[in-house]
Amino acid sequence: MPLHQLTQLIDQHFATLSPELQRAARWVREHPSALGLQSMRQSAQAAGVAPATMTRLAQALGVGGFEGLRAPVVVHLADASRRSTPLNTLMPVGEGPEVLGQLVRTQMANVRSIEKNASATLQAAAQAVLAARSVAFLGSRASFGVVQSLQYTCDWLRSGTWLAADPANAGFDRLSDLGDADLLVVVSQAPYTRTVVEATQEVHERGVPVLALTDSDLSPLAQSARWVLKFESAATGFFHSMTGALALGEALMNEVALQGGASVAQRLAHRQQRHAEAHTYWIRAPRSTRLSKASP
Repeated sequence: MPLHQLTQLIDQHFATLSPELQRAARWVREHPSALGLQSMRQSAQAAGVAPATMTRLAQALGVGGFEGLRAPVVVHLADASRRSTPLNTLMPVGEGPEVLGQLVRTQMANVRSIEKNASATLQAAAQAVLAARSVAFLGSRASFGVVQSLQYTCDWLRSGTWLAADPANAGFDRLSDLGDADLLVVVSQAPYTRTVVEATQEVHERGVPVLALTDSDLSPLAQSARWVLKFESAATGFFHSMTGALALGEALMNEVALQGGASVAQRLAHRQQRHAEAHTYWIRAPRSTRLSKASP
């Protein structure tokens, strides 16, 4: 069985799998090279499931046991090695400067991952942001900083934007006001925050369009979204990286600005003028002025 066929099997069966098997399936789909290089116990530990779950996943997909699940990846790795094709394998942990070098390479790969999104999808997502009556931004925990940046930037480009995530969780209450003319922009990556997933599903069921920035087609957010933009979150340390999500958010807002035309340009000019008049940003005073103020 070729690797792409294993991926198709996972996609076809994913919705019918239990939550535990879905967790294992998501990891297998997103880390095929690691699967081919690790034992069942190591793979299960990386996926956050029991070793027996990997066997049960293989059986649910109809490929026998763990070795049947692993075989397409092993063949793919061998073929790639013969072709001298670079592989997206797990990087070893080094010491000293090498640790920083690994981190930099991984973060650069996360940023480059956003190029995998089709230009047409990014443009359609930007149009959705511009066309909506109002735009709510939802994200929690590690993703909160991303949605806060998105909302702040988007508010410079159009009116009617607001943050659905806030310290008091009052933003979740406002989600009930969204209708089919509005848009929910949601950001999350594995492990997905339960309240964010459930709120997104509820909004989707009411017919509200959803734009998801997430890490996989198998993400529960992707299942509820009309537009899906993906980023990678690989990391060399304990925490998942948010670099890819931030880069994707910036790319989306840049596309919104480009497509917004005269109305966006006018809003930007007005906002900049208002901040200039309010002296929002610190400007270094001329040296002569500073000296005169310091004189007795």
